[in-house]
Amino acid sequence: MTLSHFNEDKRPKMVDVSEKEATNRKAIAASRISMREETLALIQGGEIGKGDVLAVAQVAGIQAAKRTWELIPMCHPIPLTGVDLAFTIEQSPPAIVVMATVTATYVTGVEMEALLAANVAALTIYDMCKSVEKDMVIGETFLVEKTGGKSGTYRRDV
Repeated sequence: MTLSHFNEDKRPKMVDVSEKEATNRKAIAASRISMREETLALIQGGEIGKGDVLAVAQVAGIQAAKRTWELIPMCHPIPLTGVDLAFTIEQSPPAIVVMATVTATYVTGVEMEALLAANVAALTIYDMCKSVEKDMVIGETFLVEKTGGKSGTYRRDV
């Protein structure tokens, strides 16, 4: 097996994608943050002192997707065509599930952009609410689905 991110001297390299064909790409990723019922109620009631938690988390996730290449060393800068986040409130046990959807027409996929968007949104929820609860837990972050590219479609078995 050849590892594509290493050169002949076994040193890291960014893969050359200049010969790849641009296709429509889409990735959906999820991240979950668990918290106490009281914290979730404050978020839902708009009573967190720093502002609208989910609105700020949404913007943070979008910003993260756009800057993935600056944070993950081997990622290419990708001209994204869309980034959206959705939040699902779970009452029992209390949690918020962040779903990030990222699209692009490009030569490489957007999985890392979706994963980072979901995770940064969860981190932002933590940051916005840490004054009322420091015990929140950001749990599993995972790829839900990806389409496009040579490897085709992937859907996580849930």
